[in-house]
Amino acid sequence: MKILVGVKRVIDYNVKVRVKADQSNVDLTNVKMSMNPFCEIAVEEAIRLKEAGVASEVIVMSVGTSQSQEQLRNALALGADRAILVSTEGDVEPLNVAKVFAAVMKKEQPGLVILGKQSIDSDNNQVGQMLAALTKRPQGTFASKLVVDGDSALVTREVDGGLRTVALTLPAIVTTDLRLNEPRYAKLPDIMKAKRKPLETMSFTDLGVTQKGHYRLDKVEAPAIRSAGVKVTSVDELMSKLKDEAKVI
Repeated sequence: MKILVGVKRVIDYNVKVRVKADQSNVDLTNVKMSMNPFCEIAVEEAIRLKEAGVASEVIVMSVGTSQSQEQLRNALALGADRAILVSTEGDVEPLNVAKVFAAVMKKEQPGLVILGKQSIDSDNNQVGQMLAALTKRPQGTFASKLVVDGDSALVTREVDGGLRTVALTLPAIVTTDLRLNEPRYAKLPDIMKAKRKPLETMSFTDLGVTQKGHYRLDKVEAPAIRSAGVKVTSVDELMSKLKDEAKVI
């Protein structure tokens, strides 16, 4: 069974994001970029399934600029077998990303698609659900546990009320949550080997997908600066402030 995994290039989560002076977008000048943390979890889960003998091949895929090859090579160093870059310039809306993944799924016929539940830049949390709708595949979102057995999968989902387990018939789509696993680090020998692994580049046109814009970005603003908090020395002082100043009790 093949597993197709989505990988996205985002600003590293340790970096303090800056807004451009003209408020047209986020400033990416000299900013460290990394693999989206939820995508790292997706890659790790796919590799574990391959190591367990469940999958025969792990394919990682990204939709973005040529710079996304860096994140794909990192995924290859972690243990993926080959990579696909669907090259494009600028931001890509979730629906367009889902259409590209649907086209690649038609070509590759993976038994399982694993995506991060969301990217930490746009936080849309849409691609997995849109992809399931486009391909009419069963989906298990916000997965904190995944068990694949033959042609079925059990996905434990994190929901507001706790945990819910759903049974999916493969092929299916799963999106990962934080507690699914702990991603590994790439070792130097594996990083060197990854340079020789196949990385195929294609375009939207190659896949028969037309990019369409469905919304317009008017302005990006930094969040308002919050005032500093106040330290209290006792429970009595805390209760007094909650009652007299905050008016919450």
